[in-house]
Amino acid sequence: MKTIRFYMILQWVLFLPVILPLCMVFGALRGAVLMAERVIEQMGTDISYKAANQSAQSEAKAGW
Repeated sequence: MKTIRFYMILQWVLFLPVILPLCMVFGALRGAVLMAERVIEQMGTDISYKAANQSAQSEAKAGW
Protein backbone atom coordinates (compact mmCIF):
# COMPACT_ATOMS: atom_id res chain seq x y z
CA MET A 1 0.00 0.00 0.00
CA LYS A 2 1.33 3.45 -0.92
CA THR A 3 2.04 5.94 1.79
CA ILE A 4 0.97 9.55 1.41
CA ARG A 5 3.67 12.11 2.08
CA PHE A 6 1.80 14.95 3.72
CA TYR A 7 4.90 17.15 3.86
CA MET A 8 5.15 17.09 0.05
CA ILE A 9 1.44 17.91 -0.26
CA LEU A 10 1.97 20.85 2.08
CA GLN A 11 4.94 22.07 0.03
CA TRP A 12 2.93 21.92 -3.21
CA VAL A 13 -0.02 23.72 -1.63
CA LEU A 14 2.23 26.47 -0.29
CA PHE A 15 4.52 26.98 -3.28
CA LEU A 16 2.18 26.40 -6.23
CA PRO A 17 0.53 29.85 -5.92
CA VAL A 18 4.02 31.36 -6.20
CA ILE A 19 5.48 29.09 -8.87
CA LEU A 20 2.53 29.04 -11.28
CA PRO A 21 2.24 32.82 -11.85
CA LEU A 22 6.02 33.11 -12.19
CA CYS A 23 6.02 30.41 -14.86
CA MET A 24 3.17 32.14 -16.68
CA VAL A 25 4.89 35.54 -16.61
CA PHE A 26 8.27 34.24 -17.75
CA GLY A 27 6.61 32.11 -20.44
CA ALA A 28 4.74 35.14 -21.75
CA LEU A 29 7.92 37.24 -21.74
CA ARG A 30 9.85 34.53 -23.56
CA GLY A 31 7.09 34.22 -26.16
CA ALA A 32 7.03 37.98 -26.68
CA VAL A 33 10.81 38.13 -27.14
CA LEU A 34 10.79 35.23 -29.61
CA MET A 35 7.96 36.80 -31.60
CA ALA A 36 9.74 40.16 -31.69
CA GLU A 37 12.87 38.44 -33.01
CA ARG A 38 10.83 36.73 -35.73
CA VAL A 39 9.16 39.99 -36.73
CA ILE A 40 12.49 41.84 -36.89
CA GLU A 41 14.02 39.04 -38.95
CA GLN A 42 11.05 39.07 -41.32
CA MET A 43 11.28 42.86 -41.63
CA GLY A 44 14.94 42.55 -42.57
CA THR A 45 14.12 39.87 -45.14
CA ASP A 46 11.28 41.89 -46.65
CA ILE A 47 13.16 45.19 -46.77
CA SER A 48 16.50 44.02 -48.14
CA TYR A 49 17.15 42.08 -51.31
CA LYS A 50 20.12 40.24 -52.70
CA ALA A 51 21.62 40.80 -56.16
CA ALA A 52 20.88 37.18 -57.13
CA ASN A 53 17.15 37.71 -56.60
CA GLN A 54 15.79 38.72 -60.02
CA SER A 55 12.26 39.56 -58.83
CA ALA A 56 13.59 42.00 -56.25
CA GLN A 57 15.81 43.62 -58.88
CA SER A 58 12.94 44.01 -61.31
CA GLU A 59 10.82 45.60 -58.57
CA ALA A 60 13.66 47.98 -57.74
CA LYS A 61 14.08 48.96 -61.38
CA ALA A 62 10.36 49.43 -61.84
CA GLY A 63 10.28 51.92 -58.97
CA TRP A 64 8.43 49.81 -56.45
